[in-house]
This record gives sequence, structure tokens and C-alpha cells, in this order.
Amino acid sequence: MIADDRSRNIKGYLHFSIHIRTRNFEHVSDTSKGLTVIANNIKQLVEIPSPSGYTKNVIEFLDQQLAASGYIIHKTNKGALRVDLAPDPKLVVSAHVDTLGGMVKKLKNDGSLEITQVGGWPPNSFEGEHVTINTAGDKNYRGTFLINNPAAHVNREVSKTERKMEKMHVRVDAVTESDKQTAKLGIAPGDFVFFDPRFEETDTGFIKSRFLDDKACAGIFLDIILNHKDIAGQPVSFFFSTYEEVGHGGAAGLPQSAREMLVADMGVVGEGVAGRETAVSICAKDSGGPYDFEFRSTLVELAQKNEIPYKVDVFPYYGSDGGAALAAGLDLRVGLIGPGVSSSHGVERTHCQGVEATRDLILAYIKTL
Repeated sequence: MIADDRSRNIKGYLHFSIHIRTRNFEHVSDTSKGLTVIANNIKQLVEIPSPSGYTKNVIEFLDQQLAASGYIIHKTNKGALRVDLAPDPKLVVSAHVDTLGGMVKKLKNDGSLEITQVGGWPPNSFEGEHVTINTAGDKNYRGTFLINNPAAHVNREVSKTERKMEKMHVRVDAVTESDKQTAKLGIAPGDFVFFDPRFEETDTGFIKSRFLDDKACAGIFLDIILNHKDIAGQPVSFFFSTYEEVGHGGAAGLPQSAREMLVADMGVVGEGVAGRETAVSICAKDSGGPYDFEFRSTLVELAQKNEIPYKVDVFPYYGSDGGAALAAGLDLRVGLIGPGVSSSHGVERTHCQGVEATRDLILAYIKTL
């Protein structure tokens, strides 16, 4: 949601993340085997850093995962990935694999880093998060995102300070006390900053992680493409976009034959909206305006017919790749669905039931074609 190096081994993509101990995915209670696969897909995806502008590793991972699918795979000029189940697809089902992140803006006099946001995220929600700084020379340093002068023993105003980017910094885990020493490490403006995802799946069916927006839906797509061969030959294209968080992911790269676009992105959960983590949200309207009414009505009918838990909702501060496609002038009927996600653009959480409902509604719609 908005607010091509093939020489690397895939295992190397995961070295940025700190791996927490979670329960074995082979012993998941109260969920189907298929959903266990989706949870593992999500885990693998969120552990590959991919802020907007640095998505080559996650796209390469998807490319390798999907290579044996037998479908037609395209890599767009902007770096997105498209999987066509048949020639001349009429329906595009899209999810985005780019996430929120940061970029070094300035080396500060004390050796710490001032960073700028990639995508829109609340600094207070990311405060205290561990990060990886990836240099232009592909060297990685660990660090922490903090308020300036964060020690309560010397700063009595630390709890009262407004959390704004100009009042925040990244403390680098290297011995450095000046901008010159930090520069000697190879760190420079323009280097990407990756925030740890902290993935966890609970025994009660919740999936907690940063960047469920929108790697939850990308994980669903992997399951559908690889494990649901009953839809092979349908006029459908799965589109993994790479610039959604900065507003133009769906503006290009879609098949010219497409007439409809089903966007799979996070559903909003919070005060004033209807969404629930245990259901699929069907969006009627977001900040850009209404989605196609007939498309939405068909999705509701399918949810009811197949006993899929759903909520029709209006998202007050939200944009999607569907909006980007329409703004680019594409002649498409657009619908938007997604699992309910709590604490969007923060420490996000969804539930296996909402993920499963989203998968089932996508499959139900594809089977109507």
C-alpha cells in the first residue's frame, strides 16, 4: 500500500536478517497444509530486504522459485515480474514486493546517520528497530534507528520529543565518532537502510511481521501459481510490482491484452473501518476514489457463495497499484482485496484465516473467467 544480477546465490539474500526462533511450520495447528506453505512463503519474502528501488534480490528469488512452474515469465524494464498462465491474459492479479525502508541522507558529525524515508512510515513505530546499512560496495553494517540524544539519564525531554525524521538517526554498530570515520567505512549518502522484519507466526494463527504490506499477498501468489494447477491455461497474469510504495508500481508493465485488474494488497484494520484480520477486505473506495462497482459486486457474490469471510470497506488514507494503473491512462476495470492487516506501516499483524480467505477469493474469481 502507498502512504538483474543473477550471479548471487539465493541463500545470500537472507543474510541481512536476524532470524528469530519460531515454531516449526510443519506442525501448524488449525490451519491447512496449503496455508502452512503460504506462511513459509511470507517468511522467506519478508526476510529478503526490498525497499522501493532495491528489489532485484526479491525478484530474483521469485524468478527462481517460479522457473519450474511452466508458465510464461517476463521481467519488465522497471524490474517487475509477470507470470502469464496463458497468452494474451485478460485479467491481471497484482501484488507488490517493494516495501518501506530508508536511505542515508547525511553522515552526521558524531558518526551517526541521518536518513530519509523510502515510502511513508511513522518514525515512532520504527524507533528502536535494528537495521542493516547496505553500502554501494555491497558491504553491510548493522545499526539501530533512534531518537536523537536517546539516553533518559541525560535527556529529560526524550519522552516528550516529537518523533520526526530530522530528530532521528541511525546509530552505526562500528567504532566511529565522526563523519570522516564513518565515510572510511564505505558508508555514503544514497546507501539503502533495511529494517528488520521480525517475522513470527503464533500458535493462535497470527502472522506478525513488518512488510506484510504486501508480502502477505506475494506469498499467496506463490502458493497459487505453484500449487493450484487447476487454473493453468486461464487468461490470467500475476504481476509482482516493485514501485508501489512510491506510487507508480502499476503504471507500466501490464499486458496490453488485459481488461481487468484485481489488486491484492493489505486490507486496513483500525478505528473507523470494517476490516478484520480474520477476513478478506473488499475495498469499495480509497483515497483515489471508488473501485469498479460491478467488479466489487462479483467479488462479494463469490465470497458469499463460497462462504469466504469478508468485509466491504472504505480505506480513508490509501492508494494502490490499481490507482497507479488508472492514473497512467490504462483502460481497466479494477478491484481491490486483501487480508486484514493491523498496525499498517508499522509492526503489522494478520491472521491465517484472512490470508486463506484472500487466496480463496482470488481463486474463485479466476475460475469464473
